[in-house]
Amino acid sequence: MKILVLGSGVIGATAAYYLARDGHEVTVVERQSGPALETSFANAGEVSPGYSAPWAGPGVPVKAIKWLLMHHSPLVIKPMLDPAMWRWSLGMLRNCTEARYRVNKARMVRLAEYSRDCLKALRADTGIAYDERMQGTLQLFRTQKQLDGTANDIEVLQRYGVPFQLLDRAGYLEHEPALAAVQEKFVGALRLPGDETGDCFKFTNAIAKLAEARGAKFRFGVTIRAVTAHAGRVTGIETDQGPLRADRVLLALGSHSTAMLAPLGLRIPVYPVKGYSITVPITDAAAAPESTIMDETHKVAVTRLGERIRVGGTAQLSGFDLSLEPARRRTLEFVVNDLFPHGGDVARAEFWCGLRPMTPDGTPVVGPTRVQGLWLATGHGTLGWTMAAGTGRLLADWMADREPAIDTEGLTIGRYDPAAGAAPWPHPASQGAIA
Repeated sequence: MKILVLGSGVIGATAAYYLARDGHEVTVVERQSGPALETSFANAGEVSPGYSAPWAGPGVPVKAIKWLLMHHSPLVIKPMLDPAMWRWSLGMLRNCTEARYRVNKARMVRLAEYSRDCLKALRADTGIAYDERMQGTLQLFRTQKQLDGTANDIEVLQRYGVPFQLLDRAGYLEHEPALAAVQEKFVGALRLPGDETGDCFKFTNAIAKLAEARGAKFRFGVTIRAVTAHAGRVTGIETDQGPLRADRVLLALGSHSTAMLAPLGLRIPVYPVKGYSITVPITDAAAAPESTIMDETHKVAVTRLGERIRVGGTAQLSGFDLSLEPARRRTLEFVVNDLFPHGGDVARAEFWCGLRPMTPDGTPVVGPTRVQGLWLATGHGTLGWTMAAGTGRLLADWMADREPAIDTEGLTIGRYDPAAGAAPWPHPASQGAIA
């Protein structure tokens, strides 16, 4: 089967590998000069299935007001006359209920846990390397109220058998000894020992090479103008270098997926939420983090990547703006200096931003659509790196009419618009399934 994969971020490149491994004729089309040069370039580095949770939850509207008033705020909203931004924001507010939070988190954890299993198998099969570390995530709480608020998350973790530990100061220092100098700032922590870390950019480039070895072709520097369809079936794409034809098209264009689908009458509430990171060279390994620390107050992750510290955070609603704002850098510098003041040289840090493709309910949009042969893999938000391997393997099985290893309920476009989606597994043969 001839398949076009649109986008070579971590989702697109990983899906291309699994599809090529199945023997399909795969071509990846990317406007940049190489893989992972946009949102996948310098993210926080977390592979955190245990930390998978929607941003929309009970109490978040009140918290958001407090966040906006903080000096080092985790939330920034730039007032814009952008109907899409306000529709997305209202959709998020509608998901800030106890019932919806439980449903959304369960969907996210289901895909993220499967993805971690796929990543482990991928490492075993290929030996892929990407500055990986398997030492868990430590979510640090500065107040007792934050620590007490973990009850709902723990209930979902228990339901899915996700290992966790609630730790006091002595407990979390066993895993992150460099925090000893600042231990009085935190009352406790939630540790997720099954979580991992790694350089998403390195991984994406490595998986692209593995896909090429399986026969996949990557066409860089090609601008996609439209997805084409006839009589309800996808035919290919139009580009600035002419048309490309295929039996199926997998759209993995992150925040740009929404505009690409609109001419086909498909609506998805995926909106760009801007995030920032700094990458700091380590100067004292003993004073640096061992794995990933999430500062719950500032919603900033601090991750060890080889001889570097990656510090990522901030949720900024400002459309497709990619300007680097000094105030956001100061917040990231404050957190890493507050936790690991002697670990790295912040003055030599590299500053970056990217656009996370977010859905209002947190769950990505994965699977078939009513346009036969058109498949989606977008809306992963802050968890694209976490969910990449599972998304790729799920789509490869689903497209080949093999029963997926996990339930696909709630993952497709159909949860927003039943008329726009196709059935979850088992999907109709009209989707172009092969024998």
